[in-house]
Amino acid sequence: MKLKQLLCLIAFTSPFISPMTANADFLSISAGGGVWNESPSGNFQKTVDPVNVDVENNLFWEEETQGYFFITFEHFVPLLPNIRLMHTQLDHSGSGNSSFTFDGQSFFGDVRNEFSIETLDLIAYYEVLDNIVSLDLGLNIRNLKADYNINNGSATTDSVSETVPMLYAAVGASPWPELLISGELSYIAFSGSSVSDFTAKIAYTTNFLLGFEAGYRKLSFEFDDVSDTNAKLDFDGVFAGAYLKF
Repeated sequence: MKLKQLLCLIAFTSPFISPMTANADFLSISAGGGVWNESPSGNFQKTVDPVNVDVENNLFWEEETQGYFFITFEHFVPLLPNIRLMHTQLDHSGSGNSSFTFDGQSFFGDVRNEFSIETLDLIAYYEVLDNIVSLDLGLNIRNLKADYNINNGSATTDSVSETVPMLYAAVGASPWPELLISGELSYIAFSGSSVSDFTAKIAYTTNFLLGFEAGYRKLSFEFDDVSDTNAKLDFDGVFAGAYLKF
């Protein structure tokens, strides 16, 4: 499905979906953050390059601990979606003896690199179910920004920013009110490219407004000639965080 076709489908179906959904019976605000111990894998290349660049073998990326934070606003107005903002920063760097071509430029010898991938999610969702079993459906508008520097005496640098609409779904179960076991997915596929973000976690909220969460997250990018770039990148690992819920 083309990206424009998907956007038209979302716009067409939203008026029919929203009146059938239910929001929370109360006003709730939660804010928090944590650390994500993720491992990178995969490769990327400019469309003009003959072969791809492997992030482990050519750029020497390794497992890193990254930060994330979020704020969620849930309310009792049926026709208006709940809102969640989430920010994730992925910073990777490496150096070593390598040889590859990127963006038409040859790199060899002692090659150093720095990459920063930043995602900012605006998730608008409705609570379709909100009992022992919960189900949220909505849309995730993700701003994706990537900055990089590759240097072995002569350097290449660039900054890319794209806004990607993604379908969002979350399903959970609460064996008792303070505990939530859930999985959530943001996903889009278009013109041979796809972006997916999957999380499975356990969250526990104490009687003192303080909560804790832990789980597993996998973020995947597959680009086919997006901003003149082909890529297949995965970042996955366990995370843990804390939050305040009012």
